[in-house]
Amino acid sequence: MKRQIAALSLAAVSAVTAVAMPMEAEASTNFELRKKVIGISGIMGITDVYSNVTRAQFAEMLVNASEYRNTTSNHSTVSVFSDVPKENQYASYVRIAANNEWMTGYLGGVFRPDQYITLQEAARGVLALLGYTNEDFTGDQIGGRMSMFEYLDLNDDIGKSAADTLTKEDCINLFYNLLKTQPKNGNGIYGQVLGCELTSDGEINPLAMADYSLKGPKVVTDWSRFVEDMPFGMSDANFFVNGYGVEMETFKSYLNTGYLVIYYNPSSKTVWAYSEMADGESDRNVANGYITHIYYNSSDVMTPTEVELDNGDRFLLSTSEMQFAFSMYGSIEVGDRITLIYTISTSGNDEETYTVVDYVDGDVD
Repeated sequence: MKRQIAALSLAAVSAVTAVAMPMEAEASTNFELRKKVIGISGIMGITDVYSNVTRAQFAEMLVNASEYRNTTSNHSTVSVFSDVPKENQYASYVRIAANNEWMTGYLGGVFRPDQYITLQEAARGVLALLGYTNEDFTGDQIGGRMSMFEYLDLNDDIGKSAADTLTKEDCINLFYNLLKTQPKNGNGIYGQVLGCELTSDGEINPLAMADYSLKGPKVVTDWSRFVEDMPFGMSDANFFVNGYGVEMETFKSYLNTGYLVIYYNPSSKTVWAYSEMADGESDRNVANGYITHIYYNSSDVMTPTEVELDNGDRFLLSTSEMQFAFSMYGSIEVGDRITLIYTISTSGNDEETYTVVDYVDGDVD
């Protein structure tokens, strides 16, 4: 269980580190945080962020951000709109969005699922999730909703007018803003529905979004075997490699050049991977080799302090869990083949220290 909890930091700790940057870089960093939060949440995919979002896709996002997220399948038994047959992959999401009045159809009993979502339509949806209904807006319904939308800062970092269509980038910002907003009748933030909490600076804390379904670590060397082992489809998955969101093809390209150490969350359909090709800015790094030495503290011969691999690199064992694993009571011995997941810290004289945070024992195929 400790290894599962610790594993979440592999996906998110670098995203909450405050760094002094120019304004443009700071904005980029903030969006990377927002992407990670939305990716972990499972609300939507976070690749191809400049593509437009259809009304059907937005209905799916609304459901994934709601209490219905774990009770909805890709199959529906009924057709609510003539242009969204029950066989449509979005039929069940459209039905829930329409039944709850998060979204509305058009005259003639059509939904226009392939039409791009506008900001004013999206505003209706997220305000409905927050508990606002038609009764809260008298007279000009659209104008009233847009005024409330702006009052609640739900338009933060979007920069679109009511009739403009939205991209996935806009929707990432929109749903991140939703997670930070207080519901109409409730305390705290809406994101509590998804296990979110705020940091001291008012941002969503990715570290608090882990659940006990987080799996890993696991060494992956073959795409086909990886796909077979995953409990969700790859077309629905979000991928991170060395801390950055990537397309599925990029993820596959890393397997063509070596191995990956992965963690995954079945609920949010998210995969976090780490490779030996990390560029030095990754929050975690990996190394594979044979153990040549396990060093012990001279004042405590029962507690190991470092492990050395056959390439000569030494890795600090600083937690009781890692110390136990490499002690005489654990399962790891000199001569074993092992993959280490570690952090890098630098002292004032630029000396690097490698610290083990997790491991996978066994050969890399």
